[in-house]
This record gives sequence, C-alpha cells and structure tokens, in this order.
Amino acid sequence: MGGRWALRVLIALTGALVAVLLFGRISAPIGPFDATLAFRPDDGGATIAVPPLGSIGVEVYNGPLRLDVGLQRVDQGRAQALASDPVRLAGVVDQVTADLRSAVVRLVWTTAGLAIAGAALTSLVITRRRREPLIAAAITAVVLVGTGGVGAATWRPEALSQPTYSGLLVNATSLIGSAEDIVARFDAYRASLEDIVGNVGTLYSALSALPAPGGDGASVVLLHVSDLHLNPSGFDLVEQVVEQFRVDGVLDTGDITDWGSEPENRLITSVGDLGVPYVFIRGNHDSATTAALVAAQPNATVLDDSTVTVAGIEIAGTPDPRFTPDKDTGDDDAGDDVLHASGERLLEVVEDLPSPPAVTMVHDPKQGRPLDGDVPLILAGHTHERRVAFFDEGTLLMVQGSTGGAGLRGLQGEYPEPLTCTVLYLDAETGRLQAYDEITLGGLGETEVTIQRRAVAQEETAEGATPASPTE
Repeated sequence: MGGRWALRVLIALTGALVAVLLFGRISAPIGPFDATLAFRPDDGGATIAVPPLGSIGVEVYNGPLRLDVGLQRVDQGRAQALASDPVRLAGVVDQVTADLRSAVVRLVWTTAGLAIAGAALTSLVITRRRREPLIAAAITAVVLVGTGGVGAATWRPEALSQPTYSGLLVNATSLIGSAEDIVARFDAYRASLEDIVGNVGTLYSALSALPAPGGDGASVVLLHVSDLHLNPSGFDLVEQVVEQFRVDGVLDTGDITDWGSEPENRLITSVGDLGVPYVFIRGNHDSATTAALVAAQPNATVLDDSTVTVAGIEIAGTPDPRFTPDKDTGDDDAGDDVLHASGERLLEVVEDLPSPPAVTMVHDPKQGRPLDGDVPLILAGHTHERRVAFFDEGTLLMVQGSTGGAGLRGLQGEYPEPLTCTVLYLDAETGRLQAYDEITLGGLGETEVTIQRRAVAQEETAEGATPASPTE
C-alpha cells in the first residue's frame, strides 16, 4: 500500500514539475518594462534579471520554488510617457510594485493550474485508470498548498532591504547604502530605485530604437574588448554584452591581467564560460603563462602572428612584443622600432594569405602602422582611450578604451575610468565593417550606461575621416 502511494506521489510531482518547467512562464508589464515571470525549483527567494547589467536576488521566503523575473525590453510608449510626466516618474516605484504584485498573483494561479493538469495527464497516460488522475490532482493540490504555506510562514519583508547583486550591479550597495542606511534614509533609497529604473529604461529604449546595422543582409556580430586588467566588473560586462547582443565571437586585444602572475590568472577561466569563440592577443601586461591559460579555455584562440576564422570572418593578430612587468627584460625602454618590427612580421603573414583578413588585431596602435593599406580594419588597445581614425592609406584603426576601467589603477585618478567595449557588425559575405555600437559604462560608483551606434558608409574614405596620429 505504501509503495503504491509513493508511486502515485512520484508520478504526480513529476508531471506537475514537467508541466511547470515547460509552460509555467507568463509575460507581464512591470512599469515601463515588458517582463517574463516563472517559478523554478530552488530553495526559495526571488531573482530579478536586468540584462545587460546583472541580477538582483532577494531571500524573501523559503520553499522549493524560486521566483524568476526577467526584464526583456522596454515599451517605448510607456517609457516616453514616464519620462515626460514628472508625476508618473515620482510614482514609478509604486507602479512597479503594483504591477509586480498583480503579475505574481497571475503567475501563482497559472502555475497551480498547469501543475494540477500536468500531474493528472501524466497519471492518466501512465496508469490508464480513471481514478488515478483525480488522485494525482489532489496530491499536487496538497503539495501546492503546503508550498504556499511554507512561503507564507517564512515570509521576510525585511529581506527586501538586503538584496544581493551580481554582474554590473555589484556596486549597487555603494550607490544606495547599507541596509541600515536604507531604513534610515528611505527617501534616498526610493530616489535611487527611481534612477535605476529610469536608467535601465533609457538603455532598453535605446536598444529598441537602434537602426539595423546591415540593412537586409546578414551580419556577423563581434565584440571588441581590451585592457580588462583583471577587473571582475569588466568580465561581467563582457558576459552580459555577449548574451544581450547575441555576439558571435569576442576579440580581446590584450592586457587581460596586470602582472601576468599565477594568482591573477584564476579569473581568466571565466573566458571559457562565455560559450562563444574568444580570440586573444597578448598585451604588454600579459605573460606567456597567461596566454597559455587563455588558449586552454574552451573555444579560445591565442593569435601569435597567425590567423583564425570566426563565423566566416578571417582574423589575423600579433602579440605585443614587450612584457613590461618584468623589469629585467628592458621592455619598458623599448623604442617604437620594436613595435614596428612586430607589425612588419604580421604583414608578412598577411601577404601570404589569398586575400586580406577582414580584421587585424594588435595591442599597441603603433604596431598597426606597417599594415596601413594592406588590411581594411585594425583593432587595438593599450592607450585606455577609445578612438576611431584612418591611417594615411585608408586602413581603419579602432582603438578600444579599457573594458576593465584600467583595473585597480582606475581608483588612482580623480574620476573613475569608464568601462568600454564595442560591438562590431560585419557583412557576412564580404567581411566589411557595416556599423558598430560603442558601449560605455560609468566607472566605480556610477550607474550610467550609454550606447551609441555609428554606421560606416560604404563610400567612406580616408579623406573624409579623422587621420591617425603619425606616431602610431
């Protein structure tokens, strides 16, 4: 008898869980956002995903189910109405709260119905007996009531003032204060929430309004990063942009670390979790050990006067010939001739190819000078200042800022250095650069995110563009 009931419970819960996982998701408006909500097996609490910024977790209740809320996009009509009406903006937190409460109630009923239906259907299919679906439905209803009871008994509203952050939101506590400060300064906390909602809404609105980069033709999307300097926030930015922009590959023009030492290299393993090809060239702060560890990551390639093809786009690259953290090498005093010689070695590789590579990667922009006129696009870093210019013979040079905000050295200046990266859109057939999105995230303690799309006209020439510095 006991075995029969155990089997009934197993069948009912399995059917209920499968039904919830497959179909237990709803869409709902939450303030200016269109969001999805779902319950997922876990140890309770709630998680709000805010791509590409990260997520917020709140341990507000216990139980076998976690509430997942994902902000998908911003409704331009609601966002514009919010931005143009100070009264609505002042009440945005109340509106978000009311919308979320209504959506959760609807999700609860939807999840309960699906669970009961899934349990009954599974029982009918397996047992082929008329009574069993009713028993399975009853078992599931009892479990749901118990789950709700556990959640109600362990409800902790004070946990709302103690969220945990991931991704680029890890600095949120420094922006809105500790839990004790929040209680004492609720008005300031509320204003900070309004700023976060407004900033994310602006970001999503900008993403929705951006023109198509390549017209009707297919595009390959590549992400250019550089000078991460071991900043965890920089790695979080890369992860979020890869997911949000559906990037086909990441191009890293070096200085992923500061000293190239063994302890620093532990964070590099996150490169293997991106799930897309990662092409790397060594910067002047990267050791041979660092390059080898990057090369060992899944889908990663380290270029050393060599080429690789990503999504049909051929990419050539050369490392920085210097390793400046090692003072015994004298690389700190190496002149421009060393950098030019590096570019000339890469030029020999390029000249042996059937056709020029669509993208060429160097660390220091000065390495790109010998390649002028022989390749269409050179990506570089090193200077920590984003710049786009043409060399004399028409080769486009794109220098990235610091995707890691220059690492710890970003704390040394009067103002925090921003985190930057660039999304490149290349024609899938010709490899020609069609457009690019410049993404800038405010440095430590700032929340501003800007995205600016720039189109590259087919007839654009060196005569009509900013020339590169003759020292590069």
